[in-house]
Amino acid sequence: MQKQNTHQPRRALLRLGLGLLAMGVTGSGRAQLRQPPLRVITLFQGATDSAVALGITPCAVVESWTEKPVYHYLRPALQGVPVIGLETQPSLEDIALLQPDVIIASRFRHACIAPLLRQIAPVVMLDHIYEFQQTLALMGEALHRQCQAGFLLARWQGRVQALRRQLQRRFAGRQTPTVAVLDVREDHLRSYLPASFPGSVLTEVGFDWSPHSRAASGLSLRLTSKESLPVLEADLFFVFLRASKPAVWQHYRELQEHPLWQRMSAPRQGQVRQVNGVAWSLSGGIMGANLMLDDIERWLTGREPA
Repeated sequence: MQKQNTHQPRRALLRLGLGLLAMGVTGSGRAQLRQPPLRVITLFQGATDSAVALGITPCAVVESWTEKPVYHYLRPALQGVPVIGLETQPSLEDIALLQPDVIIASRFRHACIAPLLRQIAPVVMLDHIYEFQQTLALMGEALHRQCQAGFLLARWQGRVQALRRQLQRRFAGRQTPTVAVLDVREDHLRSYLPASFPGSVLTEVGFDWSPHSRAASGLSLRLTSKESLPVLEADLFFVFLRASKPAVWQHYRELQEHPLWQRMSAPRQGQVRQVNGVAWSLSGGIMGANLMLDDIERWLTGREPA
C-alpha cells in the first residue's frame, strides 16, 4: 500500500485558505497565514535573525555576507539548516524541493523572482530589509507568533528607554554627543547615516548627528579620499572593519595615523570604539540590534567586552 503524504493535504488546505490575493503579503499588508506554518524559508539576513528570535528554526536560509555560511551569533540555532544560495540569488530549485509552507522575502532583493516564488509557496514580501522592528512585527503576524513578537518589541523599547536615561544622566547639562558609524574597507571608508540600520538604533537611543550627516540623504557616505575625513567629525566613533583582511587593517592604520583623523573630536578624546560589523551592519534583525545595544551600554558604563 502506498504511504500517504501527510504534508501534502496540509499544504493544500493552506493554499485554499489563502486564496490568490493573499499569496503575497506585503510590508504594509495585514493578511496572515490561516495555519501556523511549520516550514519557513528566509531569503534575507534580517528575516533569518527575526525567525530565530521568534523561536522558529527555518527549514532553509540564504548564505550570510561574511562568517559564511551563517553568522556566528546565529549558528547555535541554525545547526544543520541547509543554505540555499545567496541572498541576491537563492536557488529556486532547492526552495521547491524543500516544500516550504511560507517564504519570507524582500521586495528590494526578490521582486523579480516573486512570481516564481509564489508558485512554490505563499510569500511574505517585506518592503525594507533593515527596518527590523517592522520585519519582526510582520513576521510575527504572518507566522502566528504575535505574542512573541510583541514581547520582543516591548523588551526592545524597555532597553532603549533605559539607555536613553543613562545617556541623559551622563551628559546632564551638556550637549548630547554626536556619533558616527564608520565601516572601513580596503580602498574606501563608509559613514552610515541616520536612516541606516545602525543609524536608526543610535537615533532611538538618543544620540545626535553632525549637521553634515543630518543633511545627507541615503544610508551612507562613501569616502575615497583622506582629505574628506573632516566630514566625519563627531564626538564618538563606532568603527568596524568589514573583512579581516590585511589590506583593510592597513587602511585603518593609515587612517589612524593621518593628521586629519587625529584632529577630529572622537580620536582626540579617545572616543573611538571598535565594534562587530555583523551586528552593526549586516544582521538587519532584532537580535543584531540588541547586540548593538550591548555595545552602547558598554560604552556608557565603561565596561569592556568579556
